[in-house]
Amino acid sequence: MKNRFKLIIIFFMVLLIAAAICVLSIDQFVKYTGSKYIVEAKDVPKCNAILVLGAYVAPDGTVSPMLHDRLVEAVELYELGKAPKILVSGDHGRKDYDEVDAMRIFLEKRNIPPEDIFMDHAGFRTYDSVYRARDIFQVKKVIVVTQHYHLMRAVFDARELGLEAYGVASDKQDYGVVMKSYELREIAARNKDFLISEFIKPKPTFLGKAIPITGDGRVTDDK
Repeated sequence: MKNRFKLIIIFFMVLLIAAAICVLSIDQFVKYTGSKYIVEAKDVPKCNAILVLGAYVAPDGTVSPMLHDRLVEAVELYELGKAPKILVSGDHGRKDYDEVDAMRIFLEKRNIPPEDIFMDHAGFRTYDSVYRARDIFQVKKVIVVTQHYHLMRAVFDARELGLEAYGVASDKQDYGVVMKSYELREIAARNKDFLISEFIKPKPTFLGKAIPITGDGRVTDDK
């Protein structure tokens, strides 16, 4: 009986070790694949659009430090002539929470023309944002902007969905201890996105009619 119990314990230990190796291997693969296309702002090729991925916005519309830096990076890329349009993608699934309009207002205050700002109100997750950039906004060549820990996965997702995607990191400050929890959660997120981008390729939460990025961004304004 004791020997059988030991064998069961050993079996589950081996199983746990194998699972850990699998998770860490996928994590490294996504990081390595995405990192190949992350470049400095001055070196990124010209694209159809700059895709800014959403992050927390306070109830009064103030963008969080991370989102602030993503938007500043997008403005700098736009001013460098790297893309003629900026696509802001985030969570606007409730009337009382609106990432995309906060991003639009931020960009307009920095003299980005409203017609050059497109809003994706249904960018509920990274995969949805890049999928909708491709299918709704008909982007083919894109510069993705977010912090480096997140950027590797975002570029991986975009490339898996057939976009010619490049990443520019927006780490402009120290975000403190919160980064540790973000980086740990990102391991699980990379594994999840590997499975859905590589094999399942589900449709995002919402699709809709095409809104070509070559047009006037004001058509996406819901105010």
